Amino acid sequence: QVQLVESGGGLVQAGDSLRLSCAASTRTFSIAAMGWFRQAPGKEREFVAAINWSDGAPYYRDSVKGQFTISRDKAKMTVYLQMNSLTPEGTAVYYCAASGRLGGVRVADFAFWGQGTRVTVSS
Repeated sequence: QVQLVESGGGLVQAGDSLRLSCAASTRTFSIAAMGWFRQAPGKEREFVAAINWSDGAPYYRDSVKGQFTISRDKAKMTVYLQMNSLTPEGTAVYYCAASGRLGGVRVADFAFWGQGTRVTVSS
């Protein structure tokens, strides 16, 4: 079992930056990767970025490459999502997720989820 707690969401203006955090806790699960997904109103949850827990290798959806950066602090069991130059299209609930395998980009690839943190970008 993995507990995930996100923080850092809020209301920002277009062009602003925001950093999301997700603190993980587990005693039994071996985390292979952690990721961020988002769900905009009326849309399906979509992959944003993920990071391999052991070596820190990141991977992103194409539309956020160069704009968002995912990183992790192994000692703190925390993953971050730095989001720059936000646009209203970034408005969504952002979810942190943990997986026992590498390379996943689908919702089904991640077994554990946080409660989400809302990001609203005003124009």
